[in-house]
Amino acid sequence: MHDTVRTGNGLEIHANLAAKKSNRQISSNGYEVDVPELLAQVIPTPMSDRPRMDPETAKMEIARRHREIMEILGLDLTDDSLSETPERVAKMYVDEIFGGLREENFPKITVVENKMSYDEMLVEIDITFNSTCEHHFLPILGRAHVAYICKGWVLGLSKFNRVVQYFAKRPQVQERATVQIAQALSKILRTDDVAVVIDAVHTCVRTRGVQDESSLTRTSKLSGAFQSNPALRAEFYASIPGPSQLKVV
Repeated sequence: MHDTVRTGNGLEIHANLAAKKSNRQISSNGYEVDVPELLAQVIPTPMSDRPRMDPETAKMEIARRHREIMEILGLDLTDDSLSETPERVAKMYVDEIFGGLREENFPKITVVENKMSYDEMLVEIDITFNSTCEHHFLPILGRAHVAYICKGWVLGLSKFNRVVQYFAKRPQVQERATVQIAQALSKILRTDDVAVVIDAVHTCVRTRGVQDESSLTRTSKLSGAFQSNPALRAEFYASIPGPSQLKVV
């Protein structure tokens, strides 16, 4: 069962009673994002149904299995340079490059009322991120460009970076990351008028297989007015760097 709160500008906010009792505050001045509710509305990364290990247990298991991989490759794990590599890899996986797999790592976000009455497009370009290709576990190095039409609510600029980086910190395909970021921002800002473009270099293409050193991949997700209004869409694309202007790495 949900309650409906109507703010001074006529925007309706729905909040369940449990959320009201938590640290998420909802008023005419703003609200704190309910992370479980938000992530439930975003296209998921494929995950096993098995219970998740706690971070420290996960690190021990990853280190043990990575040690086995290194031994299979014939590496000497008694060497000073290699002896602690399994633990370093495990810590990197759990605490750093795959931290976006854990709900508790989603950034704390408070959305505030748009008291400035700003109602035009806001664009943030060149948000740098590092992700990991889920096919080969090699780095994806990219830049995201995001935009939305300011209506009832606004978001601190650094939060756009943090949302991008959260979804980047998991095994990814670029298309899914683009949709996840767009969906999350749409839910956070309570508007359909959101645009996301990602430009990225995939090192799985650069360092193996075809070994192409110059290609760049661009994906986009446009919704609301960005999808339906050609003039707004053109304004957005004109405001972000073209692929020929980018130097991702």
